[in-house]
Amino acid sequence: MWCGAMMLRPYQREVARAVMQSVRHAEGLTFSVEISRQGGKNELSAHIELLLLTLSMSEGGSVVKCSPTFKPQTVISMRRLKDRLDDYGFGGIYRSEMGYIIALGAGRVVFLSAEEHSNVVGHTADLLLEIDESQDVSREKYSKDFRPMGSSTNVTTVHYGTTWDESTLLEEIKQMNLELEKRDGVRRHFRYDWQAVAKQNPAYGAYVRSERDRLGEDHPLFRTQYALLPIAGGGRLLTRAQLSSMLGEHQRLRTPLQGHTYVAAVDIGGEAQESADGAAVREPDSTTVCIAAVETPADRGRGHPYLYVVEQVSWTGVPHAQLIPALMGLFRTWRPAGIVVDATGMGQPVAGLLKHEFGNRIRPFVFTERSKSDLGYEFLSLVNGGRMRLYVQDGSTEHRATMQQLECARAVYRANRTLGFYVDHSDGHDDFLMSLALLAIAARDYTPRVARGAERSEHLHQPQTIRTPRVAVQRPLFTS
Repeated sequence: MWCGAMMLRPYQREVARAVMQSVRHAEGLTFSVEISRQGGKNELSAHIELLLLTLSMSEGGSVVKCSPTFKPQTVISMRRLKDRLDDYGFGGIYRSEMGYIIALGAGRVVFLSAEEHSNVVGHTADLLLEIDESQDVSREKYSKDFRPMGSSTNVTTVHYGTTWDESTLLEEIKQMNLELEKRDGVRRHFRYDWQAVAKQNPAYGAYVRSERDRLGEDHPLFRTQYALLPIAGGGRLLTRAQLSSMLGEHQRLRTPLQGHTYVAAVDIGGEAQESADGAAVREPDSTTVCIAAVETPADRGRGHPYLYVVEQVSWTGVPHAQLIPALMGLFRTWRPAGIVVDATGMGQPVAGLLKHEFGNRIRPFVFTERSKSDLGYEFLSLVNGGRMRLYVQDGSTEHRATMQQLECARAVYRANRTLGFYVDHSDGHDDFLMSLALLAIAARDYTPRVARGAERSEHLHQPQTIRTPRVAVQRPLFTS
């Protein structure tokens, strides 16, 4: 009855009843709870905390909840519990202590950070121990600092999160729970993917389906956060099917077509160098430019841009003093609406000079672990959605190098949910791969014109069928 009064959805009530059964009968069970992103995991946690606070107002007791970071995750959890306390009439009654404790009478919820260097020793959990985003919490930190907090009280423990890979704390607890369930039949693992949540919330289902269309069903973030399916630790960045989806039928262009919009991306390579004894060193990456036409067809894509790569240019070992005029000449010819420039290291002064010439059309991009990961995910969303196409095979060095780098590109999915992608040195360079990926940033903040399939100029190609993963649509490229 109490769960119904708190307006939890049926799948949330299943978890809440199991947790409260273990708490009230001192069973000391450990649960794992996987709920699709934005499916109500945090609301479930806050309602359980609220109930335990009200039940322990007189006799006392402590809940300990840890999150991977104090800001913003722990702070958000505290705010959510305060909101629920206000909703149920406890405003002005509960109190905050020491900046990380919420108390109601003699009951307390202690919010702690699970960051590596956080000092959390000395706290005791006698009602409940909660591990939020368990897949992002270190197994060593949990075992050393948090699990002992409930050892003297045989505390009930709940691990909340979404799937990532087989190396996470959440996956370890999940597999242990599934094995225990086989032995005694007591349910300890609860899993509700986006389809399960959508049965109770149709609006949520509509949103996730739009995300599936945008990202692609095999996108790592869609698989893990919505479908709750694990990913492998590493391997090829692109499958054969993904590579095939990138093969376009439009011709390469040497100059822009009138009335069409283009974006560009530049991966800055190194200058030619010699070793101390005068011998040549390994050939540096080339400075590589990719130029793509941008469209949002009215009948496809739900407003997401389609990129048609129409030109690639590269310079290998060219001094930057000579490179900058060449880049300026190229961009004056193509007049891109947006230009992303690799501004990492020696690319920074190049990006600065280009920005001085082309103003706000230049967007510097600095490669870090996080920014490169975000770039990789955006690139995959374009590929999975069939929204990035290369010009037709023309026998050129640029096309061959692009396909070779795409085929050799590797992916590493790290425990902190960042994606690393690269071409191993033994397989060559990654300059064409990176300039192609940077196009995703060039198009991200740009809303292109809508292509409506009007009659084409005689200078354009004949109408052709563009095959997407879902449907073939007869339409011309780059229509006006």
